[in-house]
Amino acid sequence: MDCTLGENCHIQQYVDHDPGPGAQDYRCAPLSYQGHKGTDIGIPYLTEVQRGIAVRAAAPGVVVGLRDRMPDLYATEENAESLKGRECGNGVVLRHEGGWETQYCHMKLGSVQVQKGQKVQAGTQLGEIGLSGKTQFPHLHLAVRHNGEIVDPFAPDGSDSTSCETAPTAVDTAAATGAGLWAEPVPYQPGGFLGVGFNTAVPEFQAIKSGNAAVSRLSPDSPALVFWAYAFGGQAADRVRLSISGPEGVFSVHEVTLERNQAQFFRASGKRLRNKSWVQGRYSGVAVLIRDDVEIDRIEQEIVVR
Repeated sequence: MDCTLGENCHIQQYVDHDPGPGAQDYRCAPLSYQGHKGTDIGIPYLTEVQRGIAVRAAAPGVVVGLRDRMPDLYATEENAESLKGRECGNGVVLRHEGGWETQYCHMKLGSVQVQKGQKVQAGTQLGEIGLSGKTQFPHLHLAVRHNGEIVDPFAPDGSDSTSCETAPTAVDTAAATGAGLWAEPVPYQPGGFLGVGFNTAVPEFQAIKSGNAAVSRLSPDSPALVFWAYAFGGQAADRVRLSISGPEGVFSVHEVTLERNQAQFFRASGKRLRNKSWVQGRYSGVAVLIRDDVEIDRIEQEIVVR
């Protein structure tokens, strides 16, 4: 994908290495789900889908399958029946030398740029990131297969189940990299922030995911000053600390503990207007994600009250 991991895209889920009813990624962490057979590279907001982010071939190959007729919609109970057998949405399958295949799913309607039988090179644009098929967020599902068997590009030889007997610490997972089949090692991010912003009220989660939840400026008579943080890979017992500083110093600090694992989530904090107006000037919000008393990620955002 035409994006930079850790900046404007992230790996939301990895191949599931748990042979039982649970789910675990190649680092023994829960960034996967039962039976997941690919790597999900996500983008934070739907506005990025509208802008257009290219999906490119991972290696030279031949197009052996494609689909480009499904709408970009969230998967729901109402449309579940229509997605059966078409969970990949709009996508492309490439066949490579030596029995290898790659499959690219959930692309934007009308964006597929290749034809069946076409030869492509590494980097050839196949389409654009979208929201088609069985998905709850805009992302590319990349599946890698060898002789028909799923391969995790981060652990092509399989995960060593004995390494999961002791759960990895936040330090372990934050420091890990996965070379695997990638041209360059890809840092493992055990969770983190996708975005932050200010608003005059706690926004709806759908507004955050759409990319329309942040205001660019607040007025002195705004009814409230709310700072929100959007994140992925949350685990039970993680702590999210939100603080706001203004012209007169820190005036709001709030910390919440997650009660369960959450693939994507947001938290918000702030204050209602108590006096006649907010002090005019620059305000700064800081969000910190803490796991096992280790800071996993931090993000900041400023806004002007004028």
